[in-house]
Amino acid sequence: MFSGIVAALGRIETLAPLEKGKRLVINVGTLGMDDVGIGDSIAVNGVCLTVVDKTVSGFAADVSEESFRVTVGLDRPGEVNLEKALRLADRLGGHLVTGHVDGVGEVVAFERIGESHRLVVRAPDSLAKYIARKGSITIQGVSLTVNAVEGAEFEVNLIPHTVQVTTLRHLSKGAPVNLEIDLVARYVERILGTSE
Repeated sequence: MFSGIVAALGRIETLAPLEKGKRLVINVGTLGMDDVGIGDSIAVNGVCLTVVDKTVSGFAADVSEESFRVTVGLDRPGEVNLEKALRLADRLGGHLVTGHVDGVGEVVAFERIGESHRLVVRAPDSLAKYIARKGSITIQGVSLTVNAVEGAEFEVNLIPHTVQVTTLRHLSKGAPVNLEIDLVARYVERILGTSE
């Protein structure tokens, strides 16, 4: 479980083929790894990955073909958002995030408005019903508040700090992004769907 508060920017350095996927080697930058062991979880661009090896500059994780199929941003070297899994004593600064990407959205607009940035994303139709004004959404592993919703498109505001410390600053119109809907929405649907 994560909070959607990015702890550091890292970099996918290499991808090595496996029989059914790839092994990623990730440089974690300033992310402290002293308390991370083999088998621990780290969110990479919002995708929960398991540490299978520790390296001098970070860790390695195995990613399945299925994970590559339903996410973006793990299939090539480049900068990534990183967050270690929550501990029970941690503050929950964002919202509860599982690291299980629900779908890939598309950036419709990314523009500076005063000090902040306005980001508009088109969600897959299958996810649109879960996105609500003033609800939470995770984009590329970043916990954000939805300001407006119209059909499958929704809008969030990015404060300067968020733009500065996450990969969201590289977004442009047409860019694909990992989306995870609010965990509560999943359970509400399940409860309502199974009630007699």
